[in-house]
Amino acid sequence: MTPQSPHAEFTEAARACSDVILRRYSTSFALACRLLAPATRPHVAAIYAWARVGDEVVDGAMDDPVAARDLIAEARRRTHRAVERGLDPDPVTHAFADTARRFGIGARLIDPFYDSMEADLEVTEHTEESLRRYIHGSAEVIGEMCLRTFAGGGLGDDDELAAGARALGSAFQKVNFLRDIREDSLELGRNYLPGRDPRALTERDVAELADDVDADLRVARISIDRIPGRDRVAVLAAHDLFAELNDRLRVAGAAGVSAGRVRVPGPVKLAVLGRAASGRGRSIAARGQAVVR
Repeated sequence: MTPQSPHAEFTEAARACSDVILRRYSTSFALACRLLAPATRPHVAAIYAWARVGDEVVDGAMDDPVAARDLIAEARRRTHRAVERGLDPDPVTHAFADTARRFGIGARLIDPFYDSMEADLEVTEHTEESLRRYIHGSAEVIGEMCLRTFAGGGLGDDDELAAGARALGSAFQKVNFLRDIREDSLELGRNYLPGRDPRALTERDVAELADDVDADLRVARISIDRIPGRDRVAVLAAHDLFAELNDRLRVAGAAGVSAGRVRVPGPVKLAVLGRAASGRGRSIAARGQAVVR
């Protein structure tokens, strides 16, 4: 880890900006992050906000993809500069760079993210291989980044934990593909489901996609118990919230998923968080079967 940043006051302000973005864009993830250890929370928020800004560029600038490509290319360059120098005038980039410097987050994890953002501007129909690369860059590396910040650092080199972090990131992304299928296909013109027509989903499609999410959640769940302290509770809560959403997408079936109305109600989210905080989190015990333990 690097010494504390000499720009401490600006770094605190930058972290506050990242926290606003986290709470504005992801209710479920923000709720789970409240359970993180206080020392971990700002770093996870910084990672989330940095990734959210990149995603916003490619989703919000589809009417001018050339400008979006320029913005993503510049974001990549300035992120690397900020990590090298320890300072950037943009608060979100600065907060992320501070976290990256502290916990050894470098090009191996940063560049695949930007590769995936560029793919969103170029690829409308994924193959199995291009989707694998996309999920790695857009979600799996984010899971690894977050893992590096847990328990004061030092967990990122544990291969089992890293595999679990990648699996959890993958599960989150695949759940989002199902939840947002209407927006992705009708508004953004993207298909993240190789070999399937997102405008004509079948019951079998939904069941198979939900099964795929459950498989990732099982892999992730194996390693969660090895995360120390409050950070383990927060990751378990995030796991359980997305497992709950996946269950609801499965039950909603093709019609419900295609309508784009599947969500986890607020009171249910709070109940899920309460179970995780009390140590009675869920594990995926069998295909499509979530149990409390």
